[in-house]
Amino acid sequence: CDPKADSTRLLLGGLAQKTVLDTLRGEGEDVDLDDIRRNGFGGSLCTGSGGPEPGVGCAGRGIITSINMLEQLGAYETHNPDYTFYDVLGDVVCGGFAVPIREGKADEIYIVVSGEMMAL
Repeated sequence: CDPKADSTRLLLGGLAQKTVLDTLRGEGEDVDLDDIRRNGFGGSLCTGSGGPEPGVGCAGRGIITSINMLEQLGAYETHNPDYTFYDVLGDVVCGGFAVPIREGKADEIYIVVSGEMMAL
């Protein structure tokens, strides 16, 4: 969940990225992988989930929606990434944030904690 949509900004050379949830709100279900993924530094592929509209919805639900969308569009099979990073808020207690762990979407989990902006 990234309401400010800045998790990938440094990897994208300072450029903003249209998030999965913003794309779904604007275009409905007719979304291509290229609509939500951008090429970043060092060959990284960047996708931001975004967040719900302020005061409405569940941020965890947004993460679930984003991961499901990437799976439906074949993002993991198409690119077969060596690593997948999920940058999630640490100050919110929500079941949706545990989706990568709970649904077996990760073989290993590393927790990076930092007070710095855009720690990853």
